[in-house]
Amino acid sequence: MSLLVLGATGTLGRQIVRRALDEGFQVKCFVRNFRKAAFLKEWGAELVYGDLKLPETIPPTLLGITAIVDASTARTSDLYNAAKIDLYGKYILIEAAKKAYIKRYIFFSILNAHKYSEIPLIQMKVIIEDYLIKSGLDYTIFNLAGFFQGLITQYALPILDNQTVWITDDIKSMAYMDTQDIAKLTVRSLSSTKTKNKILPMVGYKSWSSIEIIELCEKLSGQRSKISRIPVFILHLLRRLTYLFQWSWNISDRLAFTVVLTNSDSLNTCMSEVYSLLQINQKENERLEDYFKEYFSKVMKKLKEINYKSTNQSSRKINNSNF
Repeated sequence: MSLLVLGATGTLGRQIVRRALDEGFQVKCFVRNFRKAAFLKEWGAELVYGDLKLPETIPPTLLGITAIVDASTARTSDLYNAAKIDLYGKYILIEAAKKAYIKRYIFFSILNAHKYSEIPLIQMKVIIEDYLIKSGLDYTIFNLAGFFQGLITQYALPILDNQTVWITDDIKSMAYMDTQDIAKLTVRSLSSTKTKNKILPMVGYKSWSSIEIIELCEKLSGQRSKISRIPVFILHLLRRLTYLFQWSWNISDRLAFTVVLTNSDSLNTCMSEVYSLLQINQKENERLEDYFKEYFSKVMKKLKEINYKSTNQSSRKINNSNF
């Protein structure tokens, strides 16, 4: 089976490329910047030029392709214009896929997206979902909550660097998942007829609140965190203010997404159907505790090595000064 992967240089996309290559798939990556995607070529993937802003570049990328894995997201530098461009590009891609007789289209959306379709970034996902379902293509839509990888910059690094960790005054939680596990399940689904025309969740085994994640980081790093809380009503106010000016719409949309996370139900759901369909044991997936434990272990080891080298260099200088 040959795959075309969109968003291949992203946090999730690169893991899908690597997993598919490891399992013997032929992989083409839909990219705009060959230099940025050079590492994918080193792994064994083929790079093909494609740009959603240029519809004429889309059909040629489907030559010899069996399935599409769409892990791309809208460009946020100019969200409103990008939404129109990317949305039209996705329409062209889906229509081209029909003409190319693509056997499966994998699309990643957001858990409970239909509840928050007033937010442009989420609305795009909902529109594409609906368009794909009505297209006649065999599809699988995976609804995601959050990635382990994003928690490193959000929590782990600030705590290690003795920087402030900013959180809202929420008590909600999210079932984060390792992108490597998402990639594993995604690639497995390509070989399963049972996942055709299904909308399935892709979440971790447990929901975590901000405070619980911070406490875990403190325990594993041995360092105390500096927490600053932002009241939810402040986020609401900021969103209203930024929405008044076109140049700040992108900021408004990001704030809106944050408000959704702080006011929605816990972003978690049952994964039993997914594990049953793919015949995978949930225990095979990484737990957040183990992911962070490995991360902090590597960091602490590196810090010890740096301190050891620094101490040795200082000792040499002292010894040399005595002679």
